[in-house]
Amino acid sequence: MTQKVGDEGIDGVINEDRLGLDVIYIQAKRWKHNVGRPEIQSFVGALAGKKANKGIFITSSSFHDNATDYAAGLHNKVILIDGRRLAELMIEHNIGVAEEQAYRVKKIDSDYFEDV
Repeated sequence: MTQKVGDEGIDGVINEDRLGLDVIYIQAKRWKHNVGRPEIQSFVGALAGKKANKGIFITSSSFHDNATDYAAGLHNKVILIDGRRLAELMIEHNIGVAEEQAYRVKKIDSDYFEDV
């Protein structure tokens, strides 16, 4: 995570390797309304300021079609993660979630009945 003020549009940094040779920059928005193209363009500008080729824009809401169309046509690789996909990733990687209930699935043990 970066500092909240003066972060130049970057909220986090991921080093893809231990040496930090390849870096992915992150922008995160906890919004109720959809994220549009202007916010993605601003993030792309922040990436250019860092001379970065990769970025991830995460929102708790969704993206307007104009934002997804714009990101799809970029030379830089910018991945958009909306609230639904973020929840899926959190569950898949067990981050920020707690197991509430587990179910056991049983099957017939055919070996048990062989001697009967």
